[in-house]
Amino acid sequence: MTEESSGTPVETTTPTDAGPDRAPPPAAERGSGAGEVPVRVRPSGLAEASEALAVAARERRTVLFEGAGTALEWGAPVARTGLVLETSGMDRLISHAPEDWTVGVEAGMPLTRLQELLAPAGQWLPVDPPTGSRGATLGGLLACGDAGPWRLKYGGLADLVIGATLVLADGTVARTGGDVIKNVAGYDLVKLMAGSLGAFGLVARLNLRVHPLPAATTTLALAVDDAGRALSAARAVMSSPLEPVAVEWDGQQLLIRFQGTEESATERGRLAPRVPGLEAGRVLGAEAERAAWQRLSALVHGADGETVLRAGTHPARLPALTRRLHDLTEGTGVEAALVSGVAQGLHTVVLRGGDAAEHAECLTAWRESVHEAGGSVTLRRRREGVDTAAASWGPAPSAVAVLRSLKRRFDPDDRCAPGRFAPWF
Repeated sequence: MTEESSGTPVETTTPTDAGPDRAPPPAAERGSGAGEVPVRVRPSGLAEASEALAVAARERRTVLFEGAGTALEWGAPVARTGLVLETSGMDRLISHAPEDWTVGVEAGMPLTRLQELLAPAGQWLPVDPPTGSRGATLGGLLACGDAGPWRLKYGGLADLVIGATLVLADGTVARTGGDVIKNVAGYDLVKLMAGSLGAFGLVARLNLRVHPLPAATTTLALAVDDAGRALSAARAVMSSPLEPVAVEWDGQQLLIRFQGTEESATERGRLAPRVPGLEAGRVLGAEAERAAWQRLSALVHGADGETVLRAGTHPARLPALTRRLHDLTEGTGVEAALVSGVAQGLHTVVLRGGDAAEHAECLTAWRESVHEAGGSVTLRRRREGVDTAAASWGPAPSAVAVLRSLKRRFDPDDRCAPGRFAPWF
């Protein structure tokens, strides 16, 4: 966890100081002890969420946070759950200042709903995770560190957060950052929550920086089935002045997306084939463009019976990792598909066919190759039976001692999503 230059401490509030609107969850929704069927609560706001976690702490219940349920399989299986806290009741728009390009929301709001609310002002939140169209909530997206192709241009959701309100395992409310872009004092707890998979606490509210809604998009498609050539083409367009917002390769074609005004998007699509290596590219029509990006989103999300891995490496590692994946699946019953944000080094591998043992063997071996290349892998979905034959996580990162220390600091009783990062902590 890093500290901002101002050194301003995080503002915290104990459950008993949560405010005059604080109200405990209905008695019928509370449980009496551990070992029972998980209790489910659906707080309607910050005060109720704080009280629910305070009650769970007193009753020594473990807690699982659930938004739309689009990423519950990510990481290792949660060992036990005494309380499921649903965030769908925390979905209000708190503030919107179009002139300041900021919006405040409760973290249970779905991304799609926020985009609908921002559109009349000509604004949007420029994130496009594959789970977004499936109802993923803003708090869930931050906790999962999920991102889509537009990360190339805008970064991930954590890069757009200027302030947040969190609820820790004992019900303590912590606030970090501010309400406007220039006021981001305090410890950067947002970075702690990004990718934490609910293991450090609940994301309750977010203050976000929004952007102008683009008038048009244009996508250039380049047929290329070789990872080396795809990497070269991606480097070429990234070195050009055309400024793509997304560059994705699915093993068969490279998709390069531009956005802006109608004139700007069209002109960049016209100029792109003049970039060396992109001469054979063609601009997709509106329907073909929409279908191409929807296909990519569906592919990386995966389906029942498939195993999905998300890896981050240096972009130059793509050709070698693609060859390794081919070698691992050749002659087996497993078919592997790879989608790469090739300019960023973010790769999604989907395994289908074969049996659980073959999935587990491929998962373990390819993950080892990624780690040897200095990268990391997150298991996002697995075929039934894979957990008995393969570890959910690979070797612990060099910063694991820091992660364990943070876990002890924010959740000393290991009640938030216990086991999610096992065996690291």
